[in-house]
Parts: sequence; C-alpha cells; structure tokens
Amino acid sequence: MRVFFRIIRESLHFALNALKANRLRTFLSLLGVTFGIFSIVAVLAAVDSMKHEIVSSFEDMDSRTIFLSRMSFGQTDVPLWKRQQFENISYDQYIALKRTASEEEVMCFNMYMSMYNVRYKDNLVEMVQVQATTEEYTLVDPFRLVHGRYFNEYESVSGAGVVVLGYDVAESLFGQAALAIDQQVRMFGKQVTVIGVIEKEGESAFSQSRDNLAFVPINLGRMVYGANTKLATTAIIIKPDPTTESAAYIASLESRMRIIRGLDVKSDNDFFINEMEGLSKIIDQFVGTMNTIGFVISGFSLLVGGFGIANIMFVSVKERTNIIGIHKALGAKNRFILMQFLFEAVILSLLGGGIGILVVFLSFLGLNTFVSSFTFILSPLNVTIGLVISSCIGFISGILPALSASRLNPVDAIRTGM
Repeated sequence: MRVFFRIIRESLHFALNALKANRLRTFLSLLGVTFGIFSIVAVLAAVDSMKHEIVSSFEDMDSRTIFLSRMSFGQTDVPLWKRQQFENISYDQYIALKRTASEEEVMCFNMYMSMYNVRYKDNLVEMVQVQATTEEYTLVDPFRLVHGRYFNEYESVSGAGVVVLGYDVAESLFGQAALAIDQQVRMFGKQVTVIGVIEKEGESAFSQSRDNLAFVPINLGRMVYGANTKLATTAIIIKPDPTTESAAYIASLESRMRIIRGLDVKSDNDFFINEMEGLSKIIDQFVGTMNTIGFVISGFSLLVGGFGIANIMFVSVKERTNIIGIHKALGAKNRFILMQFLFEAVILSLLGGGIGILVVFLSFLGLNTFVSSFTFILSPLNVTIGLVISSCIGFISGILPALSASRLNPVDAIRTGM
C-alpha cells in the first residue's frame, strides 16, 4: 500500500512538472480531452435537464393516466390520411363511457379551445389559452387554487358563465390576483364571473404553464363552439382503477369505446388510447438517442485528446530515459515504472476532464441566471461519468508509452541520457 501511494505521489509530481516545463505543449495536448469531456458532460446534463423539465410538467399526473382521443401521442401505424378522418370524441360518448365506469375510475371530458382575449374594464389580456372541462378535471390532473374554487357539477352541466383564471391573467387584469374573485370579465363576447385563481407555476420550456390559462365549464365551451365541432380537439382523461392490471384495463376500455362508437368487428379503432406511461417511454427513447449522438460527436474530440496525452507521455519517456535507467539500476521493477507512467497519464487526462466539467458547471450557472424558463442541472452522476471517461482515456493513451518505459534496458537507458 505504501508503494502504491508513493507511485501516485511521484506520478503527480512528474505530471505537474510536465505542465510547468511545457505549458503550451501540455495545454494544447489536453485541449482535446477538455473539449471532449465538456461536450459529453454538457450533452448528458442538458438532456437530463430536458427530461427533468418534461417529466416535472406531468409530475402531478398519475403514470397510469390515459388520454382517450382521436390524436396519438407517439408514432402509429395508422396513416395520416386515415387519422384525419377520425371524429372527435364527443361529450355524449363521454357520458356513455362514464355510465360504464366503476366507482374507482375517475374521468373527465376536456375541450382544448383556441386563444381568446379576456377583458376587465380597460385592462385586456390577449391570447389566453382556454380549456373547457368537466368538474372532475382537478381529480385527474391536480393543481392548486390560490384563491376561490373550481366549478362544480351543476355549473359544468348547465354551462354556467364562470371561469377559473391562471395567476398571470388575474394579475394582469386586476393588479392583484386576490381581487379577481367574483369580478365580471368579458370573453366569448359575454360576461363571465371569476370564481377561482390558479396558484402561480412559473414558465416551462416544454409544456404550457397554467399561469396563462383559463378554465371554463364544458357546456359553456360547447355553447361557444357547438355541440360536435371539429374546431377544438377533445379528449377523455381517465384515471384507472388502481387495483386493475393495466393491460386488462386497456382492453376493457377499448372494448367499451368500440361499442359506444358503433364499430363492428371488422372495423379498426377510430380513436387512440394514449397512456402517460407510453409518453414516458417515448421520452426515454428520445433521451437515449440524444445521449448517443452526443457521445458520437464528443468521441472525435476525445480521440484527438487521447493522441495528445499519448504524445505527452512518449515525450516524457524520452526526456526521462536516463532517470528510468537509474531507477531500474537501483532495483525498480518493471511494474513500478509501468504504474508510474500510467498514473501520470491518468492524472493528466483527469486534469483536462476536470477543466471541462468546471466549464460545464460555470456555463450552467450562467445560463440558470439568465434563463428563467429552463433549469440546467449538472448531476453527480454526470460528473462521475466525465471523470471515469477521462480516466479511461488517460489509461488507454498512456499504456503504450508506459510499456515502452518499463521495458527499457537500464544500461542502454543510462547511456542514452549521457
């Protein structure tokens, strides 16, 4: 163990001397490793940050949540021309499906409407995204209200003139969100009463923040758009019975929906059952692809960096041939010389990789200061991956120079130095 620490100490000493004696040469040689590790760690961290942002957008939603719609979340074998002919899921079909639901199933009907202007006296907020929903929406996609309440079943069925506003919309209209409750705002060409304000969520790069949303009762939306309009996309959002096995529930849901839509045995489905779990798989595939691309691109930089480390080590062996001969003449074994140069190569490579990771850290620190809608995360795992790759590059690059040093004949080595 004492010999091991001695090797590390001497290797670190020689590595630092190489840096001091040939700063420009060492800097240029380490640049490839630095840039390669920077690229790999930056890509891994950026993709992880992206995944975190996407997943956090749906963190309140159960992974088993289902979106029943004429639209598909991911890739599908159904051709585009056929999908375009699918009819929207109707409100009547939602009612029929709800009648067949068990007590443990929770479902709501959602209509994704267009952007509308919302006015209060002289204050106007333009391009507010409006969603018309049933009263169960907060049970399948939970969010918090900072003021007021959500609409109830009677208001949903009757199409009452009420609205729940996003925080930013309420702030822009009334100055303070708390002042919005029970006030009349104008939208759809009519007066509606504000009954709730959603808690501020902040911006998101990959999903729409509720801060600029407005929720209205489903039948108010149907009055505006018509009962069976194609101008708005509709969906039934379902929280399945937690005691039912997923595949069995999907099969049961598909069967019920086919009956409701009047499809015969020979007809294909004209709707899609989209699972949140399936969306997670799509995200994981995307993340894996991006990481692979990052590794391939960064690999070229690491290749150059590896040659740079190898070059430093070959030069180091040549410059220290006399010292190697003296060490071997005094009894130093081949493995001692081998380990010394290997450790030196690894230390140099780790130094370059550490600089690359430091640059990533400082870059993310600066980006988080100026970009509020996206949080860049540098995880300990990504740092560890960067350091491990640096060590491997140092080991691979240093193995040949270390072998050549360990195999030197002591007499010839001393004469070369003389």
